[in-house]
Amino acid sequence: MNDSIIRTQDLRFAYPDTEAGGPSVLNGVNLDIEEGSFVAVLGHNGSGKSTLAKHMNAILLPSGGAVYVSGMDTRDESKLLDIRRTVGMVFQNPDNQIVANVVEEDVAFAPENLGVPSEEIRRRVDEALKAVGMYEFRTHAPHLLSGGQKQRVAIAGVIAMAPRCIVLDEPTAMLDPVGRREVLDTIRELNRTSGVTVVLITHHMDEAAQADRLVVMSKGKVVADGAPREVFQRVEELKSYGLTVPETTELLWELRQEDGLDVPLDALSDEECAQVLYDLLTAV
Repeated sequence: MNDSIIRTQDLRFAYPDTEAGGPSVLNGVNLDIEEGSFVAVLGHNGSGKSTLAKHMNAILLPSGGAVYVSGMDTRDESKLLDIRRTVGMVFQNPDNQIVANVVEEDVAFAPENLGVPSEEIRRRVDEALKAVGMYEFRTHAPHLLSGGQKQRVAIAGVIAMAPRCIVLDEPTAMLDPVGRREVLDTIRELNRTSGVTVVLITHHMDEAAQADRLVVMSKGKVVADGAPREVFQRVEELKSYGLTVPETTELLWELRQEDGLDVPLDALSDEECAQVLYDLLTAV
């Protein structure tokens, strides 16, 4: 079993302008994120998932409890730079993360600020752009790229910092289906080939289904935690939290509800679902 790269212990958080006695955003979150894993965090708006993400590299600090990044307490100011070198963040809007007029200069921005030597920056920039499939666009102007391409450049900028973990806060929320697929393919490849730990905050069920582990949040608490195949079978429970399930699971669940058919609910992919339906039809 791998070591935890991120650990939260009884994490609680309320924004400073919350009225006394008002609801906290996080209400005692206990999570261990293993190094090298791919974890998706699901939850309806206001569930606390984005607030949790911002605790993972000390953008926000706990009101109570603690967050540890590779053993470093995020409240220790002397560790802040090391924490942010360990965990990189990618946000919803790539335009807010792109700071230069040329793609490769943008990717070089963060390592330059970290004082990385020039030759090493060149190597990191080239490798990061190749990793996200944007190397041939290295001399292009970012503002001329598509939304998906911009987000891949933003991810490359984080990769160039050489973090061990990348937290992505709804990175596909502003993208069309093509851009969403490009970004998700990039994330999965990074995790598989480079061993980078990925924490994906999302509201897309099909994205969450591709993770190794699924954490579901509601009202600032973790309400489900396990493999997507296991968690998505809890259809009625997820609906009670204001969430849907992948279309494949929904279809099979409705067949169970309406027709009383004994079909499995763990067929997440289109291919698996099609096979279940084929088996059902040929058995009649």
